[in-house]
Amino acid sequence: SKKTLYQHVENKSDLVSKIIQDHISSEKSCMSEFEKDASDPVEHMLMIARYVLQVLREVRPAAMYDLQKYYRDAWRMMDKFHQEHVYKTIRANLESGIELGLYRSDLDPDIIAKIYVGKTMVITDEELFPAIDYDRDTLFSEYITYHLRGILSTKGLQKLETYQPSFS
Repeated sequence: SKKTLYQHVENKSDLVSKIIQDHISSEKSCMSEFEKDASDPVEHMLMIARYVLQVLREVRPAAMYDLQKYYRDAWRMMDKFHQEHVYKTIRANLESGIELGLYRSDLDPDIIAKIYVGKTMVITDEELFPAIDYDRDTLFSEYITYHLRGILSTKGLQKLETYQPSFS
């Protein structure tokens, strides 16, 4: 009930912030598990991609807009998580992939990780990619394919073929 709910949270904004905190904690845990379970950086990147696709399937496209517009603190918390934690995870993945010869040696991990984080946020932009016109699964699949094919070496492309064809 509302009465019980408001014994645990101050207001709706506080509730949204707590939900976002829980979501961030869950994402951190998943990313940590993916890193442990993956046999190589390519598989790790695909695990992250599958997880992001699952999250995108569950989130209403307008929810991101509402979060930005009405719950700025929660939005900043989510944005900070992406700019810091997701960035560090992707950068470490890139560095490892380069070291193993799975990713192109001429990449700048800092730049590519920032592009990855930025582009992931762009595909959730309802104005640019309205849900009525773009299937989220297809949109994200195209994005991750674009990303991987841009960073993989010949050896990495061969590895990718063993994990493909589907992200779902």
